[in-house]
Amino acid sequence: MTGHRVFPSLAGYRRAWIGTDLIAGLTVWAVLVPEALAYATIAGVSPVVGLYAAVPALVLYAAVGSSRHLIVGPMSATAALSAGVVAAQHPGDAAAFWALTSATALVTGVLCLLAGALRAGFLASFISEPVLKGFIVGLALTIMIGQVPGLLGIEGGDGDFLAKAWAVLRGLGELDPATAVLGLACLAVLVVLRALVPRVPGSLVVVALAVAAVVLLDLDGLGVAVVGPIDAGLPAVGLPAADWSQYGDLVGPAAGVLLVGFAEALGAARTYAARIGEDVDPNRELLGMGLANAGSGLVSGMVVNGSLSKTAVNGGAGARSQLSGLTAAALTVATLLVLTPLFEPLPDAALAAIVIMAVAELVDVAALRRLWALAGPLGRRLYGTSPRYDAFAALAALAGVLLFDTLPGLLIGVALSMLLLLARASRPHVAVLVRDADGSWVDDRRRELRGRPAGAGVPGVLVVRVESGLFFANADHVRSAIRALVAERRPSLVVLDARTVPFVDSAAAGMLGQLRRDLDRAGATLVLAQDVGQVRDVLRAVAGAAGTPELERYPTVDQAIAAHPPTG
Repeated sequence: MTGHRVFPSLAGYRRAWIGTDLIAGLTVWAVLVPEALAYATIAGVSPVVGLYAAVPALVLYAAVGSSRHLIVGPMSATAALSAGVVAAQHPGDAAAFWALTSATALVTGVLCLLAGALRAGFLASFISEPVLKGFIVGLALTIMIGQVPGLLGIEGGDGDFLAKAWAVLRGLGELDPATAVLGLACLAVLVVLRALVPRVPGSLVVVALAVAAVVLLDLDGLGVAVVGPIDAGLPAVGLPAADWSQYGDLVGPAAGVLLVGFAEALGAARTYAARIGEDVDPNRELLGMGLANAGSGLVSGMVVNGSLSKTAVNGGAGARSQLSGLTAAALTVATLLVLTPLFEPLPDAALAAIVIMAVAELVDVAALRRLWALAGPLGRRLYGTSPRYDAFAALAALAGVLLFDTLPGLLIGVALSMLLLLARASRPHVAVLVRDADGSWVDDRRRELRGRPAGAGVPGVLVVRVESGLFFANADHVRSAIRALVAERRPSLVVLDARTVPFVDSAAAGMLGQLRRDLDRAGATLVLAQDVGQVRDVLRAVAGAAGTPELERYPTVDQAIAAHPPTG
């Protein structure tokens, strides 16, 4: 599918798929419209901007994207990032804020296109799943607390999560009763619908009920804030009204938006591609995201990316291709041309309820708990704190978002995950092996902690296993650990079981040569067992270049011991 250059998901299209694709498109539209209006408010712009962005996003992604199911449009995470990026540019008024919002989408799109052309799809790997999870949880909490003022009719605050939470607490005594009742009622309806009839587009139901309530009860006359006039029709096409210097200032922040949006979109696309046994091409996904964002920016839209929730709606409705997304785009155009007056009485409290409900499912505390519990008692006793490094990175990203805002939080999480990766790689576990009851060689400490019967060592022999590749960052640690074991146990033979050493670099090969000389002075012989081809080749090359003998190698630990009968 990905080999086709334009609309790849339509290659080999079957007439029997049309019905399900059209129904899926209608279902996606029912969810997309109210959520696009709501996410635009997160970005700090007029709700209609979300609809402007959705149309080119759906069409242009379908033109080049590699996923049959991915739905692209405004999303809460990138909307919040966009708001932060634009606010940092200190726009003078609402018009300038809107122009910079569209410019952010355009710059993000251009960066995506450049990354796709350079085949830089590997960029997504720089944000680990735990970091992204912590970041999304923190962002969801920040978005939710930022929507509470609109939900209750109180004055909101700016800044990070704590500042917004404090503003909410201060304003509770001055909430607007009509707005609060309406907002909480909308939230309750969404909760009930999701629990009882999850296939019903709860957002659209709430929009209809809230608009009806405003019109029939004259709630706007009672002080309930509503969306207000929306310009019907399609937006003009052209560059956002921003200075060229402002475009330059947006490049760095837009790269952060790209990284988050691309990682989220790629995760959603891969999830649904796996269900039908297909793959997605990360580089084509970059091109698809690039065109979608560039198109959005050129029509006064906002940043867009792949949506896991709307993709789930699309897949659940039976979509077979991007015809469903094109159908949703056509219906959104009809909405802009004909239906915008229906959304003008929509209360802000209803939009806030829709946003809160949409992002509440992203507060995945259970996933954070699973990360924390991954180590288990055995892992902690064997490896110390290292099994919890993923949890630490996730919590750092979460805390960073809550305390320092979105982009700093993401960068904190990524930086800490890189540092913890280096820490883990530089101090690998060096296991002492004993012979188990079935004759295999097992980690003595692991066997002991599991309460299994004592394994049998061989007198005068130390068998060790390094559970990592060997390279410059961990070579000294491995050498020190093995020397300490030799000093403690005084063997005459040390067998390094290399089954778990997938690679070795020149620095580590030199370290093994030095270790052999260290052990010779201590009266012990170092040999290798069960090494892999890359390790063998590098050790041979380094020994040949240095003019020193190679380490003796044996197919198994038992053969190594048989070739060197211990002397003590």
